[in-house]
Amino acid sequence: MGANTVAATSHQSVIDMVLAAGSVAKGVLVFLLLFSIISWAIMIFKWISYRRIHGENAAFNRIFNKNKSLDSIFSASKNMHTTSSIARVFLAGYAEFESEFRASGSATQMEENRRFFLEKIDGIARSMERATAQEVTILERYLFFLATAGATAPFIGLFGTVWGIMESFRSIGLTSSANIAVVAPGIAEALIATAAGLITAVPAVIGYNYFVQQTKVFGTEMDNFTLDFLSLIEKNFVKR
Repeated sequence: MGANTVAATSHQSVIDMVLAAGSVAKGVLVFLLLFSIISWAIMIFKWISYRRIHGENAAFNRIFNKNKSLDSIFSASKNMHTTSSIARVFLAGYAEFESEFRASGSATQMEENRRFFLEKIDGIARSMERATAQEVTILERYLFFLATAGATAPFIGLFGTVWGIMESFRSIGLTSSANIAVVAPGIAEALIATAAGLITAVPAVIGYNYFVQQTKVFGTEMDNFTLDFLSLIEKNFVKR
């Protein structure tokens, strides 16, 4: 009888073991499944968004490098500000630039030769730094969930494992037998919970690390653009 039970257990598929698992084990697996689905949805969404932003940033940089006229760059940035983080940083700097111009009272001079002079560009730099920080915050949105899933999923799976082992020992106590046929099903269910936790956590950790690195790259690109923009302003519009 014991041999027949062991043989039946050895022919069970993973799905069969999941369906035969207890309510606690099933609850753990459902929780991990939700974690996994949400994590993959976030990673796909972020991957599409980051690709779009990367393409729009590259396009805006080409426009900025080709046209040194702020008016033409401003016109282009208005059409790209919904997807390009660099374009939004430029708009923030340009808005502060116009504010400094209006404060300087040089409207007549600008109308005459399109050049006016500023005493300093600290306000423009601060405005662009704030815009960069806001863009980084937007880029990091939802990444906390990937970090949470990667950190907690193994422990949730471990909880399912511990519970399954406890059930196995309880079965041993009830049957007064340590036969492998009594212990094996509970141990198998317990190990499935551990495997599910790892399957959930590993992609989430990889995705989190990848998108954090990409966010740093975008942040560096925005910082470099800020320096280029301030250099252009200083070269053409700052009083010497």
